[in-house]
Amino acid sequence: MSLLREIIARRIGSNGPLTFAEYMDLSLYHQRHGYYSRLDHRSGQTGDFFTSVDLGTIFGELLAEQFAEMSLSIQRLANSESDLLMLLEAGAGNGALASDVLDATAKNYPELYEVIQLILVEHSKIARASHIASLGAHTKKLSLSTDTLPNKITGIIYANELLDALPVHRIVMTESGLKEVYVDIDSHNEERFVERLGPPSSVVLEHIDRFGITLESGWRAEISPASVNWVEQAGRALELGFLVLIDYGHAANQLYSATHASGTLATYERHVISQPQAHMDATWLLNPGSVDITAHVDLTAVQQAAESVGLETLTMVDQTYFLLGLSSMETPTPENTVQELKRRLALKTLLLPGGLGSSHKVMIFGKNVGRLRLRANAFSTRTT
Repeated sequence: MSLLREIIARRIGSNGPLTFAEYMDLSLYHQRHGYYSRLDHRSGQTGDFFTSVDLGTIFGELLAEQFAEMSLSIQRLANSESDLLMLLEAGAGNGALASDVLDATAKNYPELYEVIQLILVEHSKIARASHIASLGAHTKKLSLSTDTLPNKITGIIYANELLDALPVHRIVMTESGLKEVYVDIDSHNEERFVERLGPPSSVVLEHIDRFGITLESGWRAEISPASVNWVEQAGRALELGFLVLIDYGHAANQLYSATHASGTLATYERHVISQPQAHMDATWLLNPGSVDITAHVDLTAVQQAAESVGLETLTMVDQTYFLLGLSSMETPTPENTVQELKRRLALKTLLLPGGLGSSHKVMIFGKNVGRLRLRANAFSTRTT
């Protein structure tokens, strides 16, 4: 039995069955044995999954274009003696994306680069320890490497695939009413975890009531009060500027529908996704801390949470159309070097519908910046 498995088993033995959110939090974020705590990097060819960052520097370069446009509005509206612009990445991992963004900014917007104050927020101590090495020559721009959001931010907060990895509660509608899924120890095998249905916890009932979630009999689903809390915290901290969230998910009317009646919870290991239908074979229960656990984001709840703390929704669009709007701002190059060909291939992969282009959505919110229409919003009504 692994150390993390023993820790979870002892907690169940002391406190009773855990909500799935508690189990997922321990599996992913336990300070020593959690999936995201043991290594500084989990994605890429040698990891368990791919993100847009793993396709090369193009993703960071395009984000830098968007951030440059946003910065003009912030600097124009900021009533401050300081010229500094906070650029905060949440769920920053080892800092690779921030490094790509700063590379492009230093090259194309040197005046903006000079005033950037970089903040990297990352739960994993090991990943935070890699920030200096990942940033290299940009280390001087790093003002803070931390595991918590600052209280006051003027600038840009961005997060790429953060919300989908925050703990979720699992619920199921039975013939006798709504139940919550708990994780317990198998009474026949103490080294095995099983799912048990029980009464919904108060946080589940509050979330369902707040967002008006309804399920048909037999449907399973995941809800994420943690995502809502994070968005509200970020929105309150942002005094002036933008919140940019990039993640995969659906509007509530799609997420809680017959299309996803079995829920969206999945594990990733060595680029193999597992979504077992039978709860007895649930891969997330087999070896906690060894696999990534994720669920699709409720985009409707995220939007309502953001607006509840004073943010204004500026766009919600497929990553394809978001990046198309930004790539159209680039100057075409006739070069056919290996590096340029790789770059074009990476861009094609980011844009292709059916892959990262349509599965991932970009949500941009503003705080005290007005109804600004960004150039990347050229296709702002396009979602799938």
